[in-house]
Amino acid sequence: MLTARPGRQVRLTMVLGVTQTLAWASSYYLPAILATPIANDLGIARHWVFAAFSLSLLITAAFGPWVGQRIDRFGGRTMLGLSSLVLAAGLGLLALAQGPVGLALSWAIIGVGMAMGLYDAAFATLTRAFGRDARRAITGVTLMAGFASTLGWPLTAWLNSAFGWREACLFWAVIHLLVCLPLHRCLPGEEEDRAVSTDAPMDAQRDEADGVRRWTMAGLAYVFAAGWFVSTAMAAHLPGLLQETGVSLATAVAAGALVGPAQVGARFAEFTLMRHAHPLVAARVATCLHPLGAALMVAFGMPAAGFAMLHGAGNGLLTIAAGTLPLSLFGAQGYGLRQGWIIAPARVAQAFSPWLFGVMLTAWGAGALWLTSSLLFGALAVLLLIRARPAS
Repeated sequence: MLTARPGRQVRLTMVLGVTQTLAWASSYYLPAILATPIANDLGIARHWVFAAFSLSLLITAAFGPWVGQRIDRFGGRTMLGLSSLVLAAGLGLLALAQGPVGLALSWAIIGVGMAMGLYDAAFATLTRAFGRDARRAITGVTLMAGFASTLGWPLTAWLNSAFGWREACLFWAVIHLLVCLPLHRCLPGEEEDRAVSTDAPMDAQRDEADGVRRWTMAGLAYVFAAGWFVSTAMAAHLPGLLQETGVSLATAVAAGALVGPAQVGARFAEFTLMRHAHPLVAARVATCLHPLGAALMVAFGMPAAGFAMLHGAGNGLLTIAAGTLPLSLFGAQGYGLRQGWIIAPARVAQAFSPWLFGVMLTAWGAGALWLTSSLLFGALAVLLLIRARPAS
């Protein structure tokens, strides 16, 4: 059992931290840099590139429960290794795309790869390996992968400028084959990594526990759907939103650049200062920070940088809670499948968030923050109703 050897937990955390950073940089964060050159080269409107990306997120949501179930049964080495191959294939096909059909097909494949290889799969792998002791490993992985955009955006932009967007996609495909795949093959095998035995309730307790469990799962699904809607909306529209408050483009871009460091800083605080607190505490704090920043900026004139940092800190904490809160509430048994169902609505929310928030931003300007703040206040209300130790 890996829980008896902390050194192996550190090593597994480091391996997944590296591969998660590269996987996020080469998939989820790719359209922000390459959407315009792809659209120009293929002769299509830019929004069609984001439509293909939204398709990939819907596919990620659909495959998530199946991926989690397979990791519960067989561990993460095979699934994460396959994710490297699938992402490489999708990126290679994207580099060869000549029109909308090729674009949609390549992003559909990338969507399957994201389901197999992003946070949910990594969290399920860690939970299968370390059981309830996986919290620090999950936090450590998110702490490292918080630099995915910091690494990915400048590198992708440079590759596009120096060689072209097709070559940038091929570069990332090669990275998956030469870096991520070998690292994933170093993960523990099916029998070696099984730390989970049983967390299931006794038969006499099962009926009472199931009602609480179903309600709690539905509540968490809403919490993370709201959080992912807001984070994706801000990722797509933050500079434009800040300009609606009256700041210049340069100021808006500079403020937006603080989101990443704020995310990492909040994750580090969770890793150190909040490691003994229940994950519910971090989740509740996370849902407050974006609405607090919006109120201070719109009503009291707080600088845009302050809002960006509060939003980033909340998003950073909520990302950790997405992995650690279900583990704390439900235990490690069946974690992957359960996580797939809980996060599926969040992926759907991500798919529609840029378009829907863009419509609201056009209609209401900075008033669109009422939508995001209301969603997160609703999430806070749900979290306040969830008990730290539901019936089990």
